[in-house]
Amino acid sequence: MANHNGTSLKDIRSFLSNKRVALVGTSTDHKDFSRVLFREFLQRGYDVIPVNPAASCLEDRHCYAKISDIQPAVEGVLIMTPPAVTEDVVRECVEIGIRDIWLYRAAGQGAVSANAVSYCKEHKVNLIEGHCPMMFFEDAGLVHRLHRGIKKLLGTYPK
Repeated sequence: MANHNGTSLKDIRSFLSNKRVALVGTSTDHKDFSRVLFREFLQRGYDVIPVNPAASCLEDRHCYAKISDIQPAVEGVLIMTPPAVTEDVVRECVEIGIRDIWLYRAAGQGAVSANAVSYCKEHKVNLIEGHCPMMFFEDAGLVHRLHRGIKKLLGTYPK
C-alpha cells in the first residue's frame, strides 16, 4: 500500500538498490543540504554523479551539465532542482531511458512539480514523489529517524 502520493516503500527500496545515481541540482555551496546528501550517498558506497551546469567538479568528482552527458549512464536520478526546472530534467531522463526518478522534498515543494509528476506517471517511471532519502537509510541519524517517526505518526510514511 502506498501513501497519499502513490510512492510505496517498495518503490523507494528499488530506487535505493541502484548503485550508480545522479544527483541533479548538487549545489556549488559546500554547506548546502544537497552536498550533505551527496556525501552521504558516497559514504554508503554509491557511485553518485553530480549534475550542475554551473560547476565542473564537486566533491572531487566530475560534475556534468546535464544527465545525457553522463557516460556510462546512471541507473537512477535524484532531482533537487527548483520545480520550474524539474519537468525538463524528467523529460531528459525519460528520453535517455532512465526509469528510476526521485523528486526530492523534505519540507515545502522541493523539486516536485505537478507537470513533472504527470509526465513521469504517463511514461511509467518508477517515481518517488517527495521525501528525503536520508529517512530511508537503516542507520539514519537522529534527525532523520525523528523525521521518519513523525511521518509514521501522521500517516504519510510510505508503506
